[in-house]
Amino acid sequence: MEDIAILGVGMHPWGKWGRNFVEYGTFAARRALEDAQIDWSEVGFISGAITVRCGYPGYVAGSTMARALGFNGTQVASSYAACASGATALSVARGQILSGACDVALVVGADTTPDGFLAPNDGVRTDDTDWLRFHMVGATNPVYFGLHARRRMEMYGATQEDFALVKVKNSKHAVFNENARFNKEYELEDVYASPVVSDPLRLLEICTTSDGGAAVVVSSLDYAKSLGVDNPVRVSAIALNTPTYPDPLIDLPYLATDSSANTVPNEIGFKESIGQHVYEEAGVGPEDVDVAEVYDLASSMELDWYEQLGFCQPGEAETLLRDGSTSIGGRIPVNPSGGLGAFGEAVPAQAIAQVCELNWQLSQRAGKRQVKGARIGITANQGLFGHGSSVLLRR
Repeated sequence: MEDIAILGVGMHPWGKWGRNFVEYGTFAARRALEDAQIDWSEVGFISGAITVRCGYPGYVAGSTMARALGFNGTQVASSYAACASGATALSVARGQILSGACDVALVVGADTTPDGFLAPNDGVRTDDTDWLRFHMVGATNPVYFGLHARRRMEMYGATQEDFALVKVKNSKHAVFNENARFNKEYELEDVYASPVVSDPLRLLEICTTSDGGAAVVVSSLDYAKSLGVDNPVRVSAIALNTPTYPDPLIDLPYLATDSSANTVPNEIGFKESIGQHVYEEAGVGPEDVDVAEVYDLASSMELDWYEQLGFCQPGEAETLLRDGSTSIGGRIPVNPSGGLGAFGEAVPAQAIAQVCELNWQLSQRAGKRQVKGARIGITANQGLFGHGSSVLLRR
């Protein structure tokens, strides 16, 4: 599939601002348009990532943002895939561009979140697995994070210090990110002093909920060239994978795994398939990647992604972390933005924010968190009910 160009990116800083999500989205969108040096009137398609926490305007996020920017007749769509919503919205925009339906598109996502853990919407829905896991067993998101951390400890000998070191590493990156909600540098002692939330994970190892917004302006390569942009950062591949039966690993929001008693195990797991898809589409491999932004809802999950994206073999992630390979200056820096641990969850915005960070990295505009010489970057994200996503960028 042909690449598309990234013309501009923008973000509203993450925090707990307590304002309408539209404010964050339009702020990010205007920043992206300014970065692209194009006018809103030139945009032929707006692709909104949906939030389910902000009433009906959140369900029709694309149109909501178009109205806030000023209705101009542009085509519109809104997409929801939980934490993968931003990547889905980008994929829709790419399809519009490559089909010839438009030359330039704006992708935007924003959220205003409640305090505490994300919870299901109000009402009684006994056929809704997400509702049931809260009301039957009290399984908030951190329960699943803890289960996966325990699995890693059992299978590969990971320790609580390994999980804490991920937080320490990412906090050193976040110090230089003005868009991060938490840009304080933490040491091991700080992590150990925070309370246990879901054993073995502590408060500083689990991301919070946040308000924020992110936007990307994308176009065809010909349109970019007409603007004098001859060497843009390009979106070379997007994955929107679902699992393959049988899926033997429990994941949000399910209460059980598939039975594999009478079936042949898959050669590749669900999360491994996400990276494999973009590598194959882009014609590159994990050895070609210079920088990655991954979905670290908990510090332990970042270690899993090292292996699932092919940066090392199963069981080797802790070594990769401890030898500095995934720090800025190492072989394959991961989460130079600071990751979700530094930002928190603004669900429809976070996959777009990952693309923003990689765009800054590949265009050598990341300041003190710059990964030197970065040319290829990959994101990894996952939404409830088997929405896997990845975006591969290169320059």
